[in-house]
Amino acid sequence: MSKETLSTSEKTVPKHRNALSEKYKEEAKGEPEPLNPENIQKQKEQLPEPSGWRLLVLPFTPKEKTKGGIIIAQESLEKLRIATNCGYVLKVGPLAYYDKEKFPTGAWCKKGDWVIFARYAGSRLPIEGGEVRLLNDDEVLGTIGNPESVLHNI
Repeated sequence: MSKETLSTSEKTVPKHRNALSEKYKEEAKGEPEPLNPENIQKQKEQLPEPSGWRLLVLPFTPKEKTKGGIIIAQESLEKLRIATNCGYVLKVGPLAYYDKEKFPTGAWCKKGDWVIFARYAGSRLPIEGGEVRLLNDDEVLGTIGNPESVLHNI
C-alpha cells in the first residue's frame, strides 16, 4: 500500500494507554480520598477532644504519584502512612504546654501547625479515610512549614 491510498483513520497513531493507571483509577473510585487538612473539616466535630496535655494530630499522607508520574504501590503508601513522623495539629488539649518548668518559653506549637514527632509516637486511632494520632505535648520535636520539604522517602 502506498501512502496515498491509506485512509485518514489508518494514518493516525494509536494513543498509548497505561493499563496500571486505569486499574488504580478504577480501584480508587470505591475508596475514600486519603485525609488531609483540607478535607478533614467535615469530620473534625466527630474526632475526640484531646484531654490534659495531649494533641490530636493528622499524620501527613504522601502523594500517590511522584513528580515524574510513577504511581506508588498501595502497600508502600500504607507503610509510609504508619511510619510517618510529620503531622498537622487538629486540636490541642487544655493543659498542653501548661507546665512552666517543662516549657519555660511557652507552647511549641498550636492548632494548624505542621509538626515533627518520633516515628511511632502517640496512640493511633483509625478513622474513615485514614488515622489520627494522640500525642503528648512533649513528644513534639519541632514545627515545619511544609512537610514535603523534609520527607524524602519517595
